[in-house]
Amino acid sequence: MKLSIMQPYVFPYIGFFHLIEATDKIVFYDDVNYIKRGWINRNRILLNNSDFLFTIPVEKASQNKLINEVKPLIDSTFTNKFFAQIETAYKKAPYYKSVIEILKAVFSEQYDDVSDLAIKSITSVYQYLNKDINWTKSSIASPETKGMEKADRLIQINKNLDCQSYINAIGGQELYSKEYFNSKGIKLNFVKSQKVEYKQFDNDFVPWLSIIDILMFNDKKAVKEQFTAHNIV
Repeated sequence: MKLSIMQPYVFPYIGFFHLIEATDKIVFYDDVNYIKRGWINRNRILLNNSDFLFTIPVEKASQNKLINEVKPLIDSTFTNKFFAQIETAYKKAPYYKSVIEILKAVFSEQYDDVSDLAIKSITSVYQYLNKDINWTKSSIASPETKGMEKADRLIQINKNLDCQSYINAIGGQELYSKEYFNSKGIKLNFVKSQKVEYKQFDNDFVPWLSIIDILMFNDKKAVKEQFTAHNIV
């Protein structure tokens, strides 16, 4: 079984879904340090022909806290502003009515921590596409590995879940050695995303936006095809 381990991001970009699609199961890292100004509670949409960063407010954010110790602040102040931005950005997009319902469902709930919000945003996309996703959280699957050196923790989580093949995002090539993983009995590979483009109104294409953007402009079949646009290296 192929496993991937990744911090959960709110409505992440297509590369995150390439990672999920390349594996049999994904472990969401929820018991690692929260990164301020990272992508856990932020992402980009298309607004006025350019990329625009939206941020979900969180309570007392600190890099000294774990992700699952940081609570999102989803109140009317945030939702009114966020949905006004989404309407301005995408009201004329072909799949606006369907996608806005996904967003409303995700942000109508209250979450104890920001990882649960991010995970919900990801699983809601799979529900919309009628696709399965097999996932767990590191705090549930392997809490005893918390604090281990990065590579060794990944290896131990794989072993705990009886996985012999680990798939990492392409950026991990600078961090992790195939030889080291192999010496521990785990095969290591990386996901390399292919170029994904689609029609965004009549403008020049703006890449690497949130999955929200892809869903707004593409039908379910096209999105599923875009999920396969990756290679394993």
